[in-house]
Amino acid sequence: MSNNKRQNYKLVSLFSGAGGLDLGFEQAGYNIIWANDNDESLQDTYRHNFPNTKLDARSIIDINSVEIPMSDGIIGGPPCQSWSLAGKMKGAEDTRGRLFYEYVRMIRDNKPKFFLAENVPGIVSKTHINKFEDLIKEFNKVGYIVSYEKLNAADFGLAQERKRVFIVGIRADLDIVFQFPTPTHGETPLKPYVTQKEVIGDLPEPLRAKEKNLGNGRALEVPNHEYYTGKFSSRYMSRNRVRGWKELAYTVEASGRHAKLHPKAAPMTKLGEDSWIFDETDLKSYRRLSVRESARIQGFPDNFLFFYKYLNDGYKMIGNAVPVGLAKILAGAIKSQLEKPKRRLSDNEFLKSEQDFLQTQLF
Repeated sequence: MSNNKRQNYKLVSLFSGAGGLDLGFEQAGYNIIWANDNDESLQDTYRHNFPNTKLDARSIIDINSVEIPMSDGIIGGPPCQSWSLAGKMKGAEDTRGRLFYEYVRMIRDNKPKFFLAENVPGIVSKTHINKFEDLIKEFNKVGYIVSYEKLNAADFGLAQERKRVFIVGIRADLDIVFQFPTPTHGETPLKPYVTQKEVIGDLPEPLRAKEKNLGNGRALEVPNHEYYTGKFSSRYMSRNRVRGWKELAYTVEASGRHAKLHPKAAPMTKLGEDSWIFDETDLKSYRRLSVRESARIQGFPDNFLFFYKYLNDGYKMIGNAVPVGLAKILAGAIKSQLEKPKRRLSDNEFLKSEQDFLQTQLF
């Protein structure tokens, strides 16, 4: 997805995944010069879609900070499973949770103008809020003024109800407190939410996965337009998994088995708490969203190709990504605030801002 156009800001991407966050920043005019992810299942996808970016496939733990090129910004989403409300909630006590501190190390040692990190809402839950606040203090200690916000992708024009926490830090010497963009979609007078019909309604019927959920490869008319097959577990049937054409999609999952149902499906019926059933008269209508449909809901264009042997790896790459359109909006907001002419602070304002910043250093 890279091009030869000269860009304003050079970026380093950590925990890059398939590149949803990177693509959004690239679309906003940034140049991703170096990326890192040690998950072998997604590296072919990243290298194909970002041919001009050097991808380092080592674990971040094994990378010395001096090996990373100097950049204007560092972006990335450290693994979120440890902080997820749907997971074991081990947070910083889990090996993956501690990777957040490796992210802090890279920022401390390289001192970019800004950084952006993304994680699940569970990171600010009651269970983890103290650890989260400790993380913010770590960013403060290494010289950054930090803002964070829980955003819903649907509020910014994505056809998906997806809430995630975004953390943006601006280097303290730049005297900027980042202001998150305000929602553009929702109730009047905002624009109406974007529906599933608008983003996947024109796609033809996809192919079923091959046996053992192997991909169909070049047999696909639309790249990656194939869907996972198999039984629906009791966990799956504990919730409604259908939303209609005129509705937002549910959060895209990082799993083929748990992918939500296509909006053509007949409504499910609730039997009781944690118990739903399909319409026995229309069982053929129930199929999971395809890999390509999931990608579109996440904002990936059709020319962004996903490479995998088993379909589950395709769903995993897409479900773990940051929605491309939301990434682009945040990238634009960061750029505009970095470039906005600074107003000279009055003596009283300067004193207050200095006291506020020093206060963060005392903890």
